[in-house]
Amino acid sequence: MIRIGIDAMGGDFAPKNVVMGAIQAFARIQSKTRLVLFGDKAQIAALCGEAGFDSAKFDIVHTSQVIEMNDHPAKAFQQKTDSSITVGFSALAKLRIDGFASAGSTGAMLVGAMYTVKAIPGIIRPAIASEIPLLNGGTATILDVGLNVDCKPDVLYQYGLLGAIYARHMRGLENPRVALLNIGEEEEKGNLQTKEAHKLMKDNMDYHFVGNVEANQIFSGDIADVIVTDGFVGNVVLKQAEAIYHMSNVQKIDSEYFNRFNYELYGGTPVLGVNAPVIIGHGASSPKAIENMILQTEHAVQVRLIEKITESLDKE
Repeated sequence: MIRIGIDAMGGDFAPKNVVMGAIQAFARIQSKTRLVLFGDKAQIAALCGEAGFDSAKFDIVHTSQVIEMNDHPAKAFQQKTDSSITVGFSALAKLRIDGFASAGSTGAMLVGAMYTVKAIPGIIRPAIASEIPLLNGGTATILDVGLNVDCKPDVLYQYGLLGAIYARHMRGLENPRVALLNIGEEEEKGNLQTKEAHKLMKDNMDYHFVGNVEANQIFSGDIADVIVTDGFVGNVVLKQAEAIYHMSNVQKIDSEYFNRFNYELYGGTPVLGVNAPVIIGHGASSPKAIENMILQTEHAVQVRLIEKITESLDKE
């Protein structure tokens, strides 16, 4: 049986949106998957009742505290020992659940990922990955998008490996093309970081490196399936993608492509390189976004994503 943990109290509109999203996800998860909600049991049960859903179909772990968005992530994680995030990560570390997802405090989720389940041996620095829509109908994985704003070349090299594994097993791409985001396609372009990273990635045997890609090329899908960059640049690209969706809505542009920039369709951003599936959702997640976040977590467990990363590191 797969057990997916969900922070019922995380997000701007929790617990209502989370519970509604979990109810929607319940209709789509596999029969052997069980959803475990961490949060105020009375509130969760009441919301299920309002929706005409039997709360007994969930496992509910009662918690009495919530890590708020304005709390200091590390201090709150340590001090609010009965918070939904802290208790959820404790269950993940003790293997009582197989994956954990939350639309709550990103900082607290990262603290939990780094100091509770911890990095996979051999991982220099974990990364946050995100999906961006492509004109060819597919998506590209970009990492890092905010966890490490300064990255040494060997970290970027390893991000290529993490991205390739993710694209292969989560997106079903047999031989994903990995590119390094840079200010030019030529090898000699860029700063010291990207030049050295290119040297490491150029002749590697661990994944299919296709060279540099410029920012004006990443949405076409003609060059890369995985885009590697540091967390500073990656976060700028991600926020720019969110702005594209917002601007298209303001301008009332009805476009199938621009509609695919809606974060709700992707659920959340996985933390790659830690010892268990951890998915971080958008703070303003709707029930639809929560539903997709849960399904994404289930899929990561089903394809044994963590085991695949570990196996690849052992081979390397």
